[in-house]
Amino acid sequence: MLNNVLKNILRFVVLITVQVLVLDNIQLSGYINPYLYVLFILMLPFEIPGWALLLLCLATGLTMDMFTDTAGMHAGATVFMGFVRPYLLKLISPRDGYEFGTFPSIKYYGLNWFLTYSAILIVLHHLALFYLEVFRFSEFFRTFFRAIASSVFTLILVIISQYLFTGSKARQ
Repeated sequence: MLNNVLKNILRFVVLITVQVLVLDNIQLSGYINPYLYVLFILMLPFEIPGWALLLLCLATGLTMDMFTDTAGMHAGATVFMGFVRPYLLKLISPRDGYEFGTFPSIKYYGLNWFLTYSAILIVLHHLALFYLEVFRFSEFFRTFFRAIASSVFTLILVIISQYLFTGSKARQ
């Protein structure tokens, strides 16, 4: 239990640091902004209570807002992501349910499951974030394109980090 808490704290610090120091300085053609910090929320344990999930999402978003001076946009997007997460997990649950003590990862549930899970949550997060940023419908399609392009790039980074840092062989 304490080991998992320490792992999550370390994951939070590392992902926020990488996001702020490296990824926030990357803008490919002004459209693509990778947001790897969402991996922290994606990898939270299945057993986490709903209130704790939303509080962690809020803390993550507010931390990003503090570093990027975005006035609550990341907080809104991450809380939305945390709100949707339990419903999505129920919707894509394996036939036998989730094993106790595991967390969402390629290692435990395979590439197809993790790709579905993370792609849906990343796209929802990015759509919320970019539409909160623009806050008008006059640029609807441009904002939609930015959100999808950034989601694809973020998803690629998430999958790469899963293979690099989750340890033993993943199920295919």
